[in-house]
Amino acid sequence: MDGNQGPGMAPAAAGRVAVPGVARPRAAVRPCAEGAGLTGQPAEVEELKAAAATGPTGALNVGAPRFNGSVDGNQGPGMAPAAAGRGAVPGVARSRAAVRPCAEGASLIAEIRALEDRKSALSARQARLAVDFDLLQRREQAETGMPAAELGAGVAAQLALARRESPARGGRLLGLAKALVTEMPHTLAALDTGQLNEWRATLLVRETACLSAADRCAVDADLAPDTGTFDGTGDRKIIAAARAAAYRRDPRSVTQRAGHAATERHVSLRPAPDTMCYLTALLPVAAGVAVHTALTRHADALRATGDPRTRGQLMADTLVERTTGTPGGITGIEIQLIMTDRTLFQGDSEPARLPGYGIIPAGHARALLVPDQNPNQADPDEGQDQALNVWLRRLYTAPGSGELTAMDSRARLFPPGLRRFVHLRDDTCRTPYCDAPIRHLDHIIPWHHGGTTDQNNGAGLCEACNHTKETPGWNAQPRPGPRHTLHITTPTGHTYQSKAPPLPGTKPAEVPPERHAKIPSRQRRELRHVAKVLRRTRSRGAADAAAAAA
Repeated sequence: MDGNQGPGMAPAAAGRVAVPGVARPRAAVRPCAEGAGLTGQPAEVEELKAAAATGPTGALNVGAPRFNGSVDGNQGPGMAPAAAGRGAVPGVARSRAAVRPCAEGASLIAEIRALEDRKSALSARQARLAVDFDLLQRREQAETGMPAAELGAGVAAQLALARRESPARGGRLLGLAKALVTEMPHTLAALDTGQLNEWRATLLVRETACLSAADRCAVDADLAPDTGTFDGTGDRKIIAAARAAAYRRDPRSVTQRAGHAATERHVSLRPAPDTMCYLTALLPVAAGVAVHTALTRHADALRATGDPRTRGQLMADTLVERTTGTPGGITGIEIQLIMTDRTLFQGDSEPARLPGYGIIPAGHARALLVPDQNPNQADPDEGQDQALNVWLRRLYTAPGSGELTAMDSRARLFPPGLRRFVHLRDDTCRTPYCDAPIRHLDHIIPWHHGGTTDQNNGAGLCEACNHTKETPGWNAQPRPGPRHTLHITTPTGHTYQSKAPPLPGTKPAEVPPERHAKIPSRQRRELRHVAKVLRRTRSRGAADAAAAAA
């Protein structure tokens, strides 16, 4: 499920499972010139799925441009520009009928169901295209002399960009596609016919990942999801059925998988609403239960002594205190809160940015700097015993765009000041759709190709994206713009742009009036007609209710 073939997965080029009436023939993969088309097609399928999700009778796709084969609004290699006009979904869009009061409810539900089936079929099409593209890329890389262990590098990243997903998500989607196409034809057929959606197909693939290719194919045949086995079945029952079938087929592999899971223990942090966050630990069950029991007992003991905090608050505060060593949780760690001088000294409402979390309200940012005004403290007197050291580091930005002013260095490695500068500017990985933390500071134009060590040629990347950038065929160049802009070209010739996020206090760019979406007059008339019919329906319903009450 990570973009590489899992345990026991047969190569996609040979030994592909074929079931009569399930796997339909596909044309042979065409050589190099088709690579751009294959990466464009998953993006096109994404457009079709999005259009199917909004629905032809809704108003969400009004005035949408027709998809032109490009992934990011720019034309891919050899692709003709799209015709102007409203977007159309082949096989899905149909003429709009006037919305009638109650008799049309059944047809609306039927259409929603048909669109859901269409989305599943498009997901199956994406899986086949992804496998074809992976085969094509591996063949081209082998012809260039790339070592066998490195074949397939960068494929998942290209698919992720085409589907507007993060590279990690792209790897999982590629692994899903390989499993469905090469080892689970019945599940793929169920997805193709709308009996399963993409998420439930993912559950079946995930629960059989520890099996060999032959055993996984056998479990797929036993479950036979394409025969309606899982009609009306929820996620839990699907997972239970897949686990039971996998255990019956190969109990040793399932047991080994449970033992291997302990090696994947980790701690993660992700934002939550209202300036909160989720601190999650994936632990072996015995360790997790022990931690929870210890926190519960300590909270119950404090409650017995009259502590007014709830059990949940006491458990959370105890976890912070025991981990950081201080009651408030803030130790000598530098959190680098970014805000404007107006927000700090003049009470301005411009929000601040907390690295590793995101945007927080101005009032909360100021309160973090004054312990006795911290809104997360249960006891206001508690903060008076804590010494909080605050350092102010001035950041100078351009008046119009908010771009940080430049720093440069003659060294090959980024000095500490410049590293801090790029971290503050980029915030997260600069690859489009990737929100991973910055792990590497990268020269956009490599040092050995004459790239300089300065803020314009530096970009913050996660480890995976930095390694992908070094794959043959990838190219990145800095581009001029209001904010730092990165221009990325993939091996298929598709292009993407990444702009540094705006710092607090940056004014949003004004959109020219002529660029605002314009709704054609015919669509305006249709929308007015729909609104009129709905108003009549509501008034008629209110009158009927009043008459019934009388």
